[in-house]
Amino acid sequence: MISADLSAKLLAGALIRRSQLTELPVAARPQTTEEAYAVGEQVVERWLDHYGGRLIGYKIACTNPSAQQYLNLDGPFYGNLFSALSFDSPAGLKAGDFFMRVMEAEFAFRMARDLEPGHHTRDEIADAVEGVLPGIEIVDSRYTSWTTMGAAALIADNACHGAWVKGALVKDWRGIDLASQPVQLMVNGKVTGKGSGAAVLGHPLNALEWLVNKLASHGRGLKAGEYITTGVTTDTYMAHAGDHVRADFGAVGEVEVAFE
Repeated sequence: MISADLSAKLLAGALIRRSQLTELPVAARPQTTEEAYAVGEQVVERWLDHYGGRLIGYKIACTNPSAQQYLNLDGPFYGNLFSALSFDSPAGLKAGDFFMRVMEAEFAFRMARDLEPGHHTRDEIADAVEGVLPGIEIVDSRYTSWTTMGAAALIADNACHGAWVKGALVKDWRGIDLASQPVQLMVNGKVTGKGSGAAVLGHPLNALEWLVNKLASHGRGLKAGEYITTGVTTDTYMAHAGDHVRADFGAVGEVEVAFE
């Protein structure tokens, strides 16, 4: 049995002290995804103590086959979203506040009502959604070599979450085919990535369904007002100071962030 407290102390400490980890010591290294989620819960508590604010939902990672291949993983995992790390578009952020700034254009949902823990059909889940919105997740990691750490280590690191920039909520969304909706990622006016909602498990609602079922296995449900980001739809981009990044989701809207 690993020391989840030691794991969380090291990961949260890396963020607070702005010093990355090459790896976790063996005694603090989660061996299974369930051990990793237990560590992640303590990491979240320490982040809340540091940043203040509250949890506002979940991020789903590795719903895109390209992301799974890049990280050598076989499926999705999730982390938490924080009010203190979420920003309305257009946002201006400091590049130095992150170890890295991986830009991911993602569809997100906001829940209109609670979903209790348990099995729910995709239609039931869709009926509980208030609306869809565009977003850019800024992926960051407390590891120096995050792409080779494996799923358990990434889950423990709150699924490599750095920040989230969100656009306007679209409540009249049911007539939009999210799977075929084109998405473009642009950096300093130049298109760097193209994709669609089909990149995330075939449809953003499929990613949301996966999360509902996964949370149920941990005795959790979703609550009204919570946000869920569903995974990257285009090629990513590593942003630098001076970059202006914009994601265009067509009928779902746009979102942008600039780094200084």
